[in-house]
Amino acid sequence: GLDVNMGCPKKFSVSGGMGSALLGDMNRACDIIKTLRRNIGCNKPVSAKIRLLDEENPKPTVDFVRNLVKAGANAIAIHGRIRGDESHIMARWETLINVVKELKMYDDVNVPIIINGDLYTREDIREMKRRTGCDGIMLARPALYNISLFNRGKEEEKEGDGVGKAGGSNNDGEEEEVPISQFQQTNHSGHYGYKSPLLHSRTSIVQEYIAHCVRYRTHSKNA
Repeated sequence: GLDVNMGCPKKFSVSGGMGSALLGDMNRACDIIKTLRRNIGCNKPVSAKIRLLDEENPKPTVDFVRNLVKAGANAIAIHGRIRGDESHIMARWETLINVVKELKMYDDVNVPIIINGDLYTREDIREMKRRTGCDGIMLARPALYNISLFNRGKEEEKEGDGVGKAGGSNNDGEEEEVPISQFQQTNHSGHYGYKSPLLHSRTSIVQEYIAHCVRYRTHSKNA
């Protein structure tokens, strides 16, 4: 299939009218999807990756996604930052949650919705899948940080991703859901967090990576 990156914030991309520059031109973005769909037929999927279009208001992003789907997109990935946000700025999870939940209310959005942005632990992945109802997640820097993030525990295989709630209990003994902003900043140390027994040391990951480079005669810098 073909994926159109409408989320790249790099200067070389934006200055050429590509990447996140397309977020400011819905007609051209949709025309690209329509043209691809018309020329490659229905046998190959066409997808697009975008960013949030507003810091708090989900409507601009929802409208953009609906138009991409109408144009022929088979899947949409949404990065949890707006155009102009640098990578050191925390992903706007609360807005991302509201966008995906609203998209799921529309019958015309019948394609997979994938989320992306600061999902560094399995706990992050489980919680955001549960809160958004998204169809999948996309990883970049977290996978580079420690590829063993993809390990699944036996409990997780039985219960599936995204179950349970992160929070404490109220006076009636009922579970309380912590605000997502609080979870995003603090809830990383549990069984599926940074101290997860599923994670291998980064030293062992690098050693295994170099061993594969030697085995397949691939230079480590090019692999």
